[in-house]
Amino acid sequence: MNKLEMTETIIAAKIAKGVSWETIASEIGMGTVWVTSACLGKNSMPEEPAANLCKYLELSEDVETALKTFPTKTWDGAVPQDPLVYRLYEIVGVYGDTLKEVIQEKFGDGIMSAIDFTMDVEKEENPKGDRVVLTMNGKFLPYKAW
Repeated sequence: MNKLEMTETIIAAKIAKGVSWETIASEIGMGTVWVTSACLGKNSMPEEPAANLCKYLELSEDVETALKTFPTKTWDGAVPQDPLVYRLYEIVGVYGDTLKEVIQEKFGDGIMSAIDFTMDVEKEENPKGDRVVLTMNGKFLPYKAW
């Protein structure tokens, strides 16, 4: 089973069971954003959480094996058409250089890790319209000279 087939199988089981990503993550003791990413094929899942997820969603060993397989992390270079994903690209396009400047001013010459990294999504109720709160937390990795 490849990652695409795995994702389709997981989503079908999620819909059939009528559960959210948050519920699945809670059931297996992992973070919602990370579990969702692994189920969409963007991260590999360690053995125990993969087994627990498959048990919870009543999925086969083929799905568990695919969950544990290391992904190839690629994406289309074209601007995405989905409005929500496009807005995230827009944020990076508008604020990417600003974030780079501010991060490097505070930390020095380096990058924020996307490997030693967590991300959370919260809902903030607001009378003017509910707010999406994205929190990204990545280890600072300084560039090295040799």
